[in-house]
Amino acid sequence: MSNLARKQYQYQPAQQPEREIKKVKRHAKITPGEKFLALLLVAFLAIMSIQIISVNAQVYEVNKEVEDVKNAIQEQKTLNSELEAQVKDMSRYERIKEIAKKKGLGLDGNNVKVGEK
Repeated sequence: MSNLARKQYQYQPAQQPEREIKKVKRHAKITPGEKFLALLLVAFLAIMSIQIISVNAQVYEVNKEVEDVKNAIQEQKTLNSELEAQVKDMSRYERIKEIAKKKGLGLDGNNVKVGEK
């Protein structure tokens, strides 16, 4: 039986010592060039957003001025139409005849000249 025990011993695989598995921590290393590019990108985005806000503010101011001018034009048109109505009212024949009588003027049929063509 000793032979049998020897054969089993020979066929048994040798146990390997357990290895310690070390996890290698890999840090994403950012190079100085990449940091510089990221900084440039952030600066560019900041400058462009400030520029966009500035342009929008200027457009708002211009639109406000345009609306103010439109309002002034509308007020002037209203005033002009009121003055035209006053002119028509004051240039009525009856009113002019009444003022002429107060000043001592009258109509003389013999003194009227009609232009000839």
